[in-house]
Amino acid sequence: MGAVLDERVGPEELRGMLRLRRAELAEAVAAASARLTRVEARLRSIESEGHMPADDVVIKAVPAVRVAELTGTAASYQPQDIGPVIGPLYERLFPLLEGAGLRPAGPGIARYEDAPEGGGAITVHAGVTVSAPVGAVGDTEVRVVELPPFEAATIVHRGAMDDVLSTTHTLARWLDANGYRSTGYSREVTLECPPDRGSWVTELQEPVAKG
Repeated sequence: MGAVLDERVGPEELRGMLRLRRAELAEAVAAASARLTRVEARLRSIESEGHMPADDVVIKAVPAVRVAELTGTAASYQPQDIGPVIGPLYERLFPLLEGAGLRPAGPGIARYEDAPEGGGAITVHAGVTVSAPVGAVGDTEVRVVELPPFEAATIVHRGAMDDVLSTTHTLARWLDANGYRSTGYSREVTLECPPDRGSWVTELQEPVAKG
């Protein structure tokens, strides 16, 4: 401030300093907002302990489905690590499909699995249902794969995926209370995805077996 008052800093330099400070403050606000979201999700999870209506979870047969997908790597299964990866994947996926003349034939399907390199990292698959042959889509990174059928325990999550932990905890407690065990990696099926993330509707599908 002394340098500014002594007029040793010109207008352009001052403008640059203020823009840098604005960026630093915006980053701090975003980080604080993300922390607040995680705390609120954890509070909802704790408050929902012991409140698990039986009709929240449905056991059903999920048929085989073909999806066109892009993949990436996230640091963990935590929503704060998955979000920055899966969002850009979907932003790239739909323009690539449109450029290849391939239209979605159903909902988006996201799935996750342990990454080959280990260390807690996971492979993120951002996909959408299509009617197309299995294999590469033109000369793009997009691949069409066929996901096998399975028996699933399903529950509907309403709201942003940053808040999904409370719903997954409800599902996990229901499985334990009703004698089911997980048999693989879960999927997330997008039922409604309006611009307002708080209005999203997503079905969580957990592959299960009795006993």
